[in-house]
Amino acid sequence: MSSRLTMIIACPACATRYAVPDSAIGVEGRTVRCAKCRHSWFQDGPALEGASAGVAAASAPESPLPEPAATVADGPADVAPPAEAAASPRPNRYDDTSTSQFSDEGPSRFDFAPPFRPRRNWAKIGMAAAIVFAVVTLGLAGVVAWAGLPDWVPVARPTFAQAQQDLTLDFPPKRQDRRTLPNGTEYFGASGTVSNIGRETRYVPTILIVLRDARDRIVYSWEVVPPKRQLAPGETITINEAVTDVPKSAKSAEIGWKPS
Repeated sequence: MSSRLTMIIACPACATRYAVPDSAIGVEGRTVRCAKCRHSWFQDGPALEGASAGVAAASAPESPLPEPAATVADGPADVAPPAEAAASPRPNRYDDTSTSQFSDEGPSRFDFAPPFRPRRNWAKIGMAAAIVFAVVTLGLAGVVAWAGLPDWVPVARPTFAQAQQDLTLDFPPKRQDRRTLPNGTEYFGASGTVSNIGRETRYVPTILIVLRDARDRIVYSWEVVPPKRQLAPGETITINEAVTDVPKSAKSAEIGWKPS
């Protein structure tokens, strides 16, 4: 027959009763939690005079008490309600070496715990990425519009600049001379005119001469600075230029204004 003392405690919220050993509560009392309604309260320890009464009760047949239904290791001590308050009593099975169903106060492992980090809102992330992309694109477009594309960008660029207002270039093919000199040097010469057909004085840009091979690829080019930079209305200047050591693959020539 066990000499362990037990006590009956009741939940102040739902009135469910529990039979627990005195050692689980202790003389100083402790916080417990109802396993039925999850209400927590501070349970006072057994009265000091309860020890003498317990001795008398030990000599008499034990009054079996309902057995706690569960053991919880974390948080306030959980007590489980018996199946029926008036159920058949059972012997007290608690001893000093067993693990108590009560533990130090702390959060219960059954309590709700939020996730470690919030879920990503992919809609907001996509919207932010789209805004950043639009801002960067508009910024690059503005820079290109103001300064133009850098030279290292692999895009097609015009060989010649646009036509100049009131200025005309006249380099007839019959005045272009392509031949091999007696010493074996390749020679190319071009002759033409630049005229101002307008009514205002115009600035004459630099002229560009380009030689192409049979596959229309540029194999040689050079710049020609006009002998006169300003042309009055109706004025014409003559350009005569020749170069040597041009590639033998050069077959045709194009003449225009040098791009800025």
